[in-house]
Amino acid sequence: MSGEDGGVAEISAPSPAPALGEPMDIMTALQLVLRKSLAHGGLSRGLHEGAKVIEKHAAQLCVLAEDCNQPDYIKLVKALCADHNVSLISVPSAKTLGEWAGLCKIDSEGKARKVVGCSCVVVKVQTTNI
Repeated sequence: MSGEDGGVAEISAPSPAPALGEPMDIMTALQLVLRKSLAHGGLSRGLHEGAKVIEKHAAQLCVLAEDCNQPDYIKLVKALCADHNVSLISVPSAKTLGEWAGLCKIDSEGKARKVVGCSCVVVKVQTTNI
Protein backbone atom coordinates (compact mmCIF):
# COMPACT_ATOMS: atom_id res chain seq x y z
CA MET A 1 0.00 0.00 0.00
CA SER A 2 1.14 3.57 -0.46
CA GLY A 3 1.86 5.95 2.39
CA GLU A 4 1.13 9.66 2.77
CA ASP A 5 4.22 10.72 0.83
CA GLY A 6 3.39 8.60 -2.22
CA GLY A 7 6.09 6.00 -1.46
CA VAL A 8 5.53 2.30 -1.30
CA ALA A 9 5.30 0.76 2.17
CA GLU A 10 7.66 -2.14 2.78
CA ILE A 11 6.33 -5.45 4.04
CA SER A 12 8.75 -7.48 6.11
CA ALA A 13 8.47 -11.25 5.84
CA PRO A 14 9.80 -13.33 8.75
CA SER A 15 11.91 -15.65 6.62
CA PRO A 16 15.12 -17.18 8.02
CA ALA A 17 16.38 -18.06 4.53
CA PRO A 18 18.67 -15.53 2.83
CA ALA A 19 17.72 -13.82 -0.42
CA LEU A 20 18.36 -15.58 -3.71
CA GLY A 21 21.62 -13.80 -4.51
CA GLU A 22 23.20 -14.37 -1.10
CA PRO A 23 25.29 -17.42 -0.17
CA MET A 24 23.82 -19.88 2.34
CA ASP A 25 25.20 -22.82 4.25
CA ILE A 26 24.20 -26.42 3.61
CA MET A 27 21.87 -26.68 6.61
CA THR A 28 19.89 -23.57 5.60
CA ALA A 29 19.58 -24.91 2.06
CA LEU A 30 18.49 -28.31 3.38
CA GLN A 31 15.88 -26.69 5.61
CA LEU A 32 14.52 -24.79 2.60
CA VAL A 33 14.37 -27.96 0.47
CA LEU A 34 12.56 -29.90 3.20
CA ARG A 35 10.07 -27.08 3.76
CA LYS A 36 9.24 -26.87 0.04
CA SER A 37 8.98 -30.66 -0.29
CA LEU A 38 6.64 -30.79 2.69
CA ALA A 39 4.44 -28.09 1.17
CA HIS A 40 4.15 -30.03 -2.10
CA GLY A 41 3.61 -33.46 -0.52
CA GLY A 42 6.97 -34.88 -1.52
CA LEU A 43 8.32 -35.83 1.90
CA SER A 44 8.39 -39.24 3.60
CA ARG A 45 9.10 -39.18 7.31
CA GLY A 46 10.36 -42.10 9.32
CA LEU A 47 12.25 -45.29 8.59
CA HIS A 48 9.35 -47.37 7.26
CA GLU A 49 8.02 -44.76 4.82
CA GLY A 50 11.53 -43.77 3.76
CA ALA A 51 12.61 -47.35 3.07
CA LYS A 52 9.51 -47.94 0.92
CA VAL A 53 10.20 -44.82 -1.17
CA ILE A 54 13.88 -45.72 -1.63
CA GLU A 55 12.96 -49.31 -2.63
CA LYS A 56 10.55 -47.97 -5.29
CA HIS A 57 13.39 -45.90 -6.82
CA ALA A 58 11.31 -42.77 -6.12
CA ALA A 59 13.77 -41.00 -3.81
CA GLN A 60 15.97 -38.02 -4.65
CA LEU A 61 17.52 -37.28 -1.28
CA CYS A 62 17.70 -38.95 2.12
CA VAL A 63 18.42 -37.08 5.37
CA LEU A 64 19.55 -39.11 8.38
CA ALA A 65 19.87 -37.99 12.00
CA GLU A 66 23.30 -38.75 13.51
CA ASP A 67 21.96 -39.12 17.04
CA CYS A 68 19.66 -42.02 16.16
CA ASN A 69 19.85 -44.53 19.01
CA GLN A 70 19.34 -47.57 16.74
CA PRO A 71 22.57 -48.51 14.92
CA ASP A 72 20.61 -50.96 12.74
CA TYR A 73 18.49 -48.07 11.39
CA ILE A 74 21.59 -46.15 10.39
CA LYS A 75 23.12 -49.21 8.75
CA LEU A 76 19.89 -50.00 6.85
CA VAL A 77 19.39 -46.46 5.54
CA LYS A 78 23.02 -46.14 4.45
CA ALA A 79 22.87 -49.50 2.66
CA LEU A 80 19.59 -48.68 0.89
CA CYS A 81 20.92 -45.31 -0.25
CA ALA A 82 24.13 -46.90 -1.54
CA ASP A 83 22.25 -49.66 -3.40
CA HIS A 84 19.76 -47.32 -5.05
CA ASN A 85 22.13 -44.37 -5.70
CA VAL A 86 20.28 -41.94 -3.43
CA SER A 87 22.18 -38.96 -2.00
CA LEU A 88 22.53 -39.11 1.78
CA ILE A 89 22.97 -36.12 4.09
CA SER A 90 23.45 -36.35 7.86
CA VAL A 91 22.17 -33.81 10.36
CA PRO A 92 23.29 -33.73 14.00
CA SER A 93 19.92 -33.86 15.78
CA ALA A 94 16.71 -35.85 15.34
CA LYS A 95 14.72 -33.05 17.00
CA THR A 96 16.03 -30.55 14.44
CA LEU A 97 15.16 -32.92 11.60
CA GLY A 98 11.69 -33.45 13.06
CA GLU A 99 11.14 -29.70 13.23
CA TRP A 100 12.27 -29.25 9.62
CA ALA A 101 10.01 -32.12 8.52
CA GLY A 102 6.95 -30.55 10.13
CA LEU A 103 6.62 -32.90 13.09
CA CYS A 104 5.82 -30.10 15.53
CA LYS A 105 3.18 -27.59 16.55
CA ILE A 106 3.72 -23.91 15.76
CA ASP A 107 2.56 -21.50 18.47
CA SER A 108 1.17 -17.99 17.99
CA GLU A 109 4.68 -16.48 18.11
CA GLY A 110 5.89 -18.71 15.26
CA LYS A 111 8.06 -20.90 17.49
CA ALA A 112 8.07 -24.68 17.20
CA ARG A 113 6.56 -26.48 20.20
CA LYS A 114 6.15 -30.19 20.96
CA VAL A 115 8.81 -31.22 18.45
CA VAL A 116 8.93 -34.95 17.71
CA GLY A 117 12.29 -36.38 16.73
CA CYS A 118 12.65 -38.00 13.31
CA SER A 119 15.48 -40.36 12.41
CA CYS A 120 15.05 -40.36 8.63
CA VAL A 121 13.42 -38.11 6.02
CA VAL A 122 13.28 -38.88 2.29
CA VAL A 123 12.52 -36.35 -0.45
CA LYS A 124 10.49 -38.02 -3.19
CA VAL A 125 10.90 -37.51 -6.93
CA GLN A 126 8.13 -35.23 -8.16
CA THR A 127 6.43 -36.48 -11.30
CA THR A 128 4.01 -34.38 -13.30
CA ASN A 129 1.18 -35.95 -15.23
CA ILE A 130 0.51 -33.97 -18.36
